[in-house]
Amino acid sequence: MHAWPASEVPALPGQGRDLRIHDTATGGPVTLDPGPVARIYVCGITPYDATHIGHAATYNAFDLVQRVWLDTKRQVHYVQNVTDIDDPLLERAERDDVDWAALAERETALFREDMTALRMLPPRHYIGAVEAIPGIVPLVERLRDLGAAYELDGDIYFSVDSDPHFGEVSHLDAAAMRLLSAERGGDPDRPGKKDPVDPMLWMAAREGEPSWDGGSLGRGRPGWHIECVAIALDHLGMGFDVQGGGSDLVFPHHEMGASHAQVLTGEFPMAKAYVHAGMVALHGEKMSKSKGNLVFVSALRREGVDPAAIRLALLAHHYRADWEWTDQVLEDARTRLAHWRAAVSRPDGPSADALVEEIRDALANDLDAPAALAAVDRWVVLQESKGGTDAGAPGVVSRAVDALLGVAL
Repeated sequence: MHAWPASEVPALPGQGRDLRIHDTATGGPVTLDPGPVARIYVCGITPYDATHIGHAATYNAFDLVQRVWLDTKRQVHYVQNVTDIDDPLLERAERDDVDWAALAERETALFREDMTALRMLPPRHYIGAVEAIPGIVPLVERLRDLGAAYELDGDIYFSVDSDPHFGEVSHLDAAAMRLLSAERGGDPDRPGKKDPVDPMLWMAAREGEPSWDGGSLGRGRPGWHIECVAIALDHLGMGFDVQGGGSDLVFPHHEMGASHAQVLTGEFPMAKAYVHAGMVALHGEKMSKSKGNLVFVSALRREGVDPAAIRLALLAHHYRADWEWTDQVLEDARTRLAHWRAAVSRPDGPSADALVEEIRDALANDLDAPAALAAVDRWVVLQESKGGTDAGAPGVVSRAVDALLGVAL
């Protein structure tokens, strides 16, 4: 599966800062010091609907991570999956009377278009669950051979008791885990399971549903968590720098994925930092496909909204914060974009050297994009009120905003 084209990232003078970021597993900040190649895995979409603002906010956060690392002169090995086979996809295809594979292909293509428009840097490896199945099957077989998996009516489950570190990502109690498992694709009430929250590794073929050859597992399809584990281990290995996604993935997805990988390899931890973006609401409720309260990036683009304004609307909120999308949020972003573009269109202006360092400092401090925007705003106000004599300043600001914030002026 191919990703989307990369926009050019301007090189800036000087050196970026190492990233200090909030780690869900430890509950506090960690300073990441990757080697020459920083490794990041971000969980992708289940393509049964278009990209909404909640998706865009999440991928914007991890785009900033990449840009901070690139500014430190590191390379970035970014991997993202596409869950192109799962119950929600099959249910939507049946509802709309369309082929599930065609639906997944169409929505994945639209996602690529949205990411390109928003100037999100693409992953080096963009892998669908279906194409990962040949690598998933041996991992499930190995977990079974290790005694970490068991069969129930043909389905294969992972035993959470097999990982002594289970629970160290989310730090939830058993009752909370059971509740979230039921809400987020699990089946805690199924009789016969060793633990209610044990997740499925391999679902035996169901009549009328797609299935693949699973070798000794029989025909079926993979569970949600093992999909990401197989892709991450194949392309990044253990101990990569950041496992990323929305805060709704802390449990069960990232908790289970960590346990799968740790049992498979005997190593700990799967990732040096578990980083999670907040949720975006609309009309007082979390924006989600199940609720249908969505603002689609593609719809905004069709209405003529500049993608740079959409991106500025996302950047105006700290990535870990839960916030609400409103017409005013977008209008504020459009106004800011107009002021910024007018300011950098002048032939000269106030020196921008200190501004570049302010943006760097803000982003290195747990991706504090609102502080970075405020720093640019101050330079723009100075430009509007007093101007300056530095002929290179507008270009420096334009390149810094592009390189570090992903906004083309």
